[in-house]
Amino acid sequence: MAVPLLDLKAQYAAIRSEIEPVLKQVCESQMFILGPGVVAFEKNVAAYCQSKFAIGVSSGSDALLACLMALDIKPGDEVITSSFTFFATAGAIVRAGAKPVFVDIDPDTYNFDTALIEGAITSRTKAILPVHLFGQVAPMKAIMAIAKKYNLAVIEDACQSIGASQDGIKCGNFGTFGCFSFFPSKNLGCFGDGGLITTNDAALADKIKLLRDHGQNPRYYYKMVGGNFRLDALQAAVLDVKLKYLDSWHAGRRRNAAIYNKMFAPCKAIKTPVTTAGNEHIYNQYTISVPRRDELQKFLAEAQIGSAVYYPVPLHVQECFADLGYKAGSLPMTEKAAGEVLSLPIFPELTSEQIETVANAVLKFCS
Repeated sequence: MAVPLLDLKAQYAAIRSEIEPVLKQVCESQMFILGPGVVAFEKNVAAYCQSKFAIGVSSGSDALLACLMALDIKPGDEVITSSFTFFATAGAIVRAGAKPVFVDIDPDTYNFDTALIEGAITSRTKAILPVHLFGQVAPMKAIMAIAKKYNLAVIEDACQSIGASQDGIKCGNFGTFGCFSFFPSKNLGCFGDGGLITTNDAALADKIKLLRDHGQNPRYYYKMVGGNFRLDALQAAVLDVKLKYLDSWHAGRRRNAAIYNKMFAPCKAIKTPVTTAGNEHIYNQYTISVPRRDELQKFLAEAQIGSAVYYPVPLHVQECFADLGYKAGSLPMTEKAAGEVLSLPIFPELTSEQIETVANAVLKFCS
């Protein structure tokens, strides 16, 4: 049985009758940039995220950049972050003119090893940028304590984790800002690129709204240099429909993860995802760690089973960051994870038969 890594057609088929009318409404209104539809979505998603303010932007990548700009991060500044993440996390820091400083990860959760953060702080450090990887919130209590001690801003990269929580608090509410992505493959995905910034600070929310529209208010009067970070009305319309299904989709992913966990439990060669106590995981990815990962992926591909490696080359050893001075071996847990992780199909529309097909193939290889 062929099993794709992700099947967005199944999701669309279930909500087509709700999506198509709202797209038609936007087309008939001919209001495609920002507007009342974006405002409505921002109100609804702020309530969902339990944040006072939510500002729709053009992508998760631009959300990160806009937050750095709002904090006046500039050349010479340093921002502490993870190397085991999508490129945009560190790319935004460099685009803002600052220097990313990488710390190693906890080998169980793949999020920050908080014991290493203080050792990375210098007089030039201005912010910490933790990543809530694969759908699980990073250890924010410890991170926020360090940030408070050193008077540092915190930007949460929650691009993979909308709706995930820690001790009852949803991600995006711990730090100065939360950044989210609505890339189509995400748990809440739009029909192209889209993103969101959350904050509980009214002044910073106003600043982000200025920055996303070139810094102008009113039109053609520029208070600061911003960018074109606006959310399209078509994307907001799609997201507003999908938002009411998000928790049920999360539940479907957790259900599927539980089946995998149970089936993989007898096999010591397979390390399944570890959820920290107090965390509610949303499983943007279901990521296992195995020896001979590349051979397993090839084996699954031959069986027409989708999988993906997030991420095969850590950021600290990427060619574009060579000038930062990191070498192979600098972040051993990050490098070990990069060689062993493999993400399996987890989308909520998977059938029990499909999940069992994937799990049995993995077990066959690993036994």
